[in-house]
Amino acid sequence: MKLRRSGRLVDMTHYLLERPHQLIPLTFFAERYESAKSSISEDLTIIKQTFEQQGVGTVRTLPGAAGGVQYIPKMAAEEADEVVAYLCGQLSRPDRLLPGGYLYMTDILGDPRIMNKIGRLYASIFADRPVDVVMTIATNGIPLAYAVAHFLYVPVVIVRHDNKATEGPMVSINYVSGSSKRIQTMVLSKRSLAEGANVLIIDDFMKAGGTINGMVSLLQEFRGNVSGIGVLVESEEAKERLVDEYISLVKLSEVDVKEKRIAVKEGNYKSFV
Repeated sequence: MKLRRSGRLVDMTHYLLERPHQLIPLTFFAERYESAKSSISEDLTIIKQTFEQQGVGTVRTLPGAAGGVQYIPKMAAEEADEVVAYLCGQLSRPDRLLPGGYLYMTDILGDPRIMNKIGRLYASIFADRPVDVVMTIATNGIPLAYAVAHFLYVPVVIVRHDNKATEGPMVSINYVSGSSKRIQTMVLSKRSLAEGANVLIIDDFMKAGGTINGMVSLLQEFRGNVSGIGVLVESEEAKERLVDEYISLVKLSEVDVKEKRIAVKEGNYKSFV
């Protein structure tokens, strides 16, 4: 389709935003718009500058016959701080306290607007690491994992606590829960993960890290590589942490059920944005 530059810019921008991290040859755009590669390169320069000025990412160009362009989602430090400040404000509300000192987080995890921002934030943090799939455990971490996977343009793998007949042969391991010290089981379909895959582990909450440590152990059965670990909320209550290298957005520093007080603060994400 033959378009003027204004039309090409709009269509190309939309195409790139819908396919983050996908390598697209320049010849594809040249044929799509019936334009010279030099004109496409000029258009991409304009898009790259606009993306970077607006803080939504950048356009990376890879030279050579097998090269092309990629849209890499990014989030500016100022916007990341705004997202985390919003989370801290929401999670510190006393009405989130549940019996047993648990926090109600379902509304946050179910809000596509905030999940979209968190997904882009984590995709920005892990943009330069090799990631083939995003892994999480059922069920609360699923919306968060899909949000991150969307901006990394990779599939999601869901670890479960029980077998599903519809998923075929399973790999099963036992792991020790970091907080309760109980032995539990997690399973993953053999077809879910290719051997040697680079995996980004995402979870909504981490106390001692037993569940995440279990997923790391499960990955060893597939000879998988841990590209990184992202946690929405971590708790400071844990006396012994089973996971050392992780990136958290929010840190739960105190929960006083009697006084109905929740103290939260920023996680360690600032070192990586």
